[in-house]
Amino acid sequence: MIKGNKAVLWIAASMAFAAGVSAMPFGRGIAGGSSVSPEDTAAVKADTAVAKAGKADEPNPSSVIDEVVWVVGDEPILLSEVEVARMAAEQEGTRWDRDPDCAIPEQLALQKLFLHQAEIDSVDVSESDVAQGVERQINAWLQSVGGDKAKLEEYKGMSIAALRTSLHDDYRNHMLIEKERENLVSGITVSPADVRRYFENQPVDSLPVIPTEVEVEIVVRKPRVEQAEIDRVKNELRDYTDRVTRGETSFAALARLYSEDPGSARNGGELDYMGRAMLDPAFANVAFNLTDPKKISKIVETDFGFHIIQLIDKRGDKIKVRHILRKPVISKDAIEKATARLDSISDEIRQGKFTFEQAATYTSDDKDTRNNNGLMSNNTENGRTSRFQMRDLPSAVARVVDTLKVGEISAPFQMINEQNGSLECAIVKLKSRTETHRATITEDYQAMKDIVLAKRRKEFLDDWVKNKIKNTYVRMADRYKNCNFEYQGWVK
Repeated sequence: MIKGNKAVLWIAASMAFAAGVSAMPFGRGIAGGSSVSPEDTAAVKADTAVAKAGKADEPNPSSVIDEVVWVVGDEPILLSEVEVARMAAEQEGTRWDRDPDCAIPEQLALQKLFLHQAEIDSVDVSESDVAQGVERQINAWLQSVGGDKAKLEEYKGMSIAALRTSLHDDYRNHMLIEKERENLVSGITVSPADVRRYFENQPVDSLPVIPTEVEVEIVVRKPRVEQAEIDRVKNELRDYTDRVTRGETSFAALARLYSEDPGSARNGGELDYMGRAMLDPAFANVAFNLTDPKKISKIVETDFGFHIIQLIDKRGDKIKVRHILRKPVISKDAIEKATARLDSISDEIRQGKFTFEQAATYTSDDKDTRNNNGLMSNNTENGRTSRFQMRDLPSAVARVVDTLKVGEISAPFQMINEQNGSLECAIVKLKSRTETHRATITEDYQAMKDIVLAKRRKEFLDDWVKNKIKNTYVRMADRYKNCNFEYQGWVK
């Protein structure tokens, strides 16, 4: 239901916060200027947390099921949290530049600081954005194992449904932290003069290396869902409506059992208050016309699938609803037809009947690139560009582009749409490739500007974190007090 937002490859917070990379701090502390000392209310709450879990210093490990190893403000960090983060990082192949026994709890402590500040600043994220982000992560993982769900479940040691559940809270925290961090540094800018001054005295071998960048054009064909499959899904949704109307069950109960929107299903299909612009237009048109919470909407089709909606409440220009999403299954025959159509398009382009750009404009099913002659756009923190580093492309596209020469068109391949999780077939053309090189101010101004801006933002956040640690109650088990932390001041 939610409109597309820039793709984010999310590794669960327990992994990301344990990553041991010092490029940009994840945390910042409690709002400045407080006169509350560590011995006041935060300390009382913290000591209560410690008392409930047992002494936080050095209990006998053999007698402890879990243990509070740090307290930050009034938030405890459990030994189990540290161990989960360690295992996740090991699974992802993380390399440490410091002792992980020290780096992991410090990163978790920074997370607590930043989440607390987000709460103070009333930062919020919608449940649907969380669900969409979780789905993008699972889709990225699926692509990395060739779309084999069984293989992914074996590797992760849990079902896809359990993966969604386990990622939910961590991803929500990640989004809160990112949003708070963006708010914090939003006022920091650099001018062209700042960029020139920064680099003019740099030795040539100190200039940044710009990784290989590519421009890619794409034609997408979405396999057509057979009418019988659409009818099956619609009949299921009509059956749900009838069961609720007859009083056999509740809408929320059916959403928990059958909805294929992973984020809202666990909450009985409930979405948080949202404005019209945050929702898919077709979904919004129906949802905002609902007036009776006892009635269920007609079936609504969006890019995500088919929905039925129930009104919960309206508040000004925002609405709160429940919904059930069902996704039609795409047949093997439909995939083969989409692939054959792309083969034909490729052949006709090579025969000179029309260009790749014309094919994208008139035959592609991807509305985001169709109006741009098929040229893919990369939405970065600093704006939109047509240039991608390989790591920023969708993984399925990157694997294909890596094999192409400039001007060459790929064979058809399958990919998962990162926004809605649907299967698509595509061909791509490599429009340009700029090989790895030392940056120059004339050719790579934007990249050099990004480096200076990132440096200033990092310095700002570093100073912020150091200041907030000074004004935040911190208590830790004795075994951490000799650690070489990234930030000083943790040991009070």
